Amino acid sequence: MFVVKFRHGVLLQNAGEGLSRMARLKTWQGAAFALGMVCAFNSTTAGADTPHPGTATMAPVASGAETVDPAYYQTPEGFRWRITKTAWTESDERAFGEFVTAIGESDCRTFDECLKGPQNIYRASDPKGIFFYADCADLPYALRAYFAWKNGLPFSYASGVAAVGRSKDLRYSRHGNYVYARTDVLPRVEGAYPNGRTVLNAINNVISSAMFRFAPGETRGQLFDFYPVEISREAIRPGTVIYDPNGHVAVVYKVEDDGRILFIDSHPDNSLTRGSYGKRFVRASAPMGAGFKNWRPVKLVGATQGADGTWHGGRIELAPDSALADWSDEQFFGTEVPRAKQWVGARFVYKGEVLDYYDYVRQAVAKGDVAYDPVKETRLMVRELCDDLHYRAQSIDIAVKAGLNIRAQPARLPDNIYGTSGDWETYSTPSRDARLKTSFVELRERTLQFLAMGEAGDPKLAYDGGDLAGDLAQVYSEEAGACEVIYTASNGEARRLSFEEARRRLFDFSFDPYHCPELRWGARDGDELATCPDGATKRAWYDAQQRLRNQTERTYDVCMGFTLTELRAGVPGSGLDAPPETDVLGAIGTDTREQQEAQDRPVEADTPEPGGPSKP
Repeated sequence: MFVVKFRHGVLLQNAGEGLSRMARLKTWQGAAFALGMVCAFNSTTAGADTPHPGTATMAPVASGAETVDPAYYQTPEGFRWRITKTAWTESDERAFGEFVTAIGESDCRTFDECLKGPQNIYRASDPKGIFFYADCADLPYALRAYFAWKNGLPFSYASGVAAVGRSKDLRYSRHGNYVYARTDVLPRVEGAYPNGRTVLNAINNVISSAMFRFAPGETRGQLFDFYPVEISREAIRPGTVIYDPNGHVAVVYKVEDDGRILFIDSHPDNSLTRGSYGKRFVRASAPMGAGFKNWRPVKLVGATQGADGTWHGGRIELAPDSALADWSDEQFFGTEVPRAKQWVGARFVYKGEVLDYYDYVRQAVAKGDVAYDPVKETRLMVRELCDDLHYRAQSIDIAVKAGLNIRAQPARLPDNIYGTSGDWETYSTPSRDARLKTSFVELRERTLQFLAMGEAGDPKLAYDGGDLAGDLAQVYSEEAGACEVIYTASNGEARRLSFEEARRRLFDFSFDPYHCPELRWGARDGDELATCPDGATKRAWYDAQQRLRNQTERTYDVCMGFTLTELRAGVPGSGLDAPPETDVLGAIGTDTREQQEAQDRPVEADTPEPGGPSKP
């Protein structure tokens, strides 16, 4: 395993996410183990981590379980992290944002591919054979650390967190977390350069979404790496982090003139995807820390400049909240003064009008007043959902190539299907599917909102046609008809699904990586299912998981180690009896037989061919 050592000699251990690191050795301790013990012994709580004093420092790793003193170990030339600057400047921050934007605007599909492609201007300096990995929580840290490495900048990160109060899992603590240990990436003596690859590997092993879960304002312990920002175009920019307290993290790569916030996110299988900010990122109580965060400025103090111009020794200091011009808690408590005492009572007001939070965010970061073109908005939402379906196909292909679908069905589900470890964390899709379902529901709700705005003559609706319902139905049908999802069946055939067929199957999509591809794509037809080799046991599990598939909420605090018998009995925590509505054409009221027939394309089989997300 990769080891980080405290200055005081205490071994640092912390739970992580995405713990089977693409064939790397990985230590799983803390969060998932704690939840497993709670579920196993039916305990109500698990104690918080025991805090340790001190700040951790990086030491080069010579082997899987050996830490050596940098004074006696020479980091290979290509891996040396030379610190040539003592602080990040505004120019460095702009360059970091440009670095993130280039990745977001490219078509790279994995984190490794993104750092090895032409979108990364620093790739020529990377050692040969290096592999880059990041799941969602790692991504902000990996991007920041890599950029700092290549630009001679100081870097520090929270390497130990504990729950405020008591929690089953640090990633989902009710009252947030606090930092008890930090790691400074510094050479302690001249010439003892930190190893860039070692730092990135340590991030993979130490960082989890627990590092983003904290209340605004002063908290116990040391400073977190991030701080909550005001909702403005100046504060929310490329490089800003978006934290979903349901356990997901994304990085902003572009803010459009019309206020759409575009992000990249990564997953335990190392895939990298793209999307736009919306209701898939939930709001929550302030201690859970949901929302937009920026990196806290750091500076190196007390260091000595060596003969080669690089700095060694000293310590890294983080800017306090009082020094941050764009620090704000308005995401949690609203824009009115005095602020609401509880997050549920927060009101977001723009030019005297109270807006929905997500509408307010879009308005606040846009250039000028937002006018919604309902046809364009619908077109973009359908295209993004089409991309999400293609990303899902990519993820399932990775699971099939890993052979998960031919393994035996486990006797129980993981203790929590949304947050666990091992192969399930890497290859299952319950969290991804829940976000996808939420976006389909949001598309339907947004369409109905546009119709209501049209009926009310809302000036924020930029539409001058005479048949809004018909035009929305037409653009939906056009974009849905242009979207085709291809998956590889168990016999190697390429199966094609229309967008509308995928929507109708949405709550039949299996999230279970042990199921055949046909079930992963919700096949019900006998001919399509004929190629699925799954026997009676796996198909019984598929049927029993229906209630879990019906829910869009990711319940990370529920013990889910259900047996087949328990799922069949519908025990508490095992899902919902019925899914929410996603039918846009039906909601519009123009769901004619002809339109449905235009959307439907039969499942076809042919030679597998590559497919990718649609482009705007």
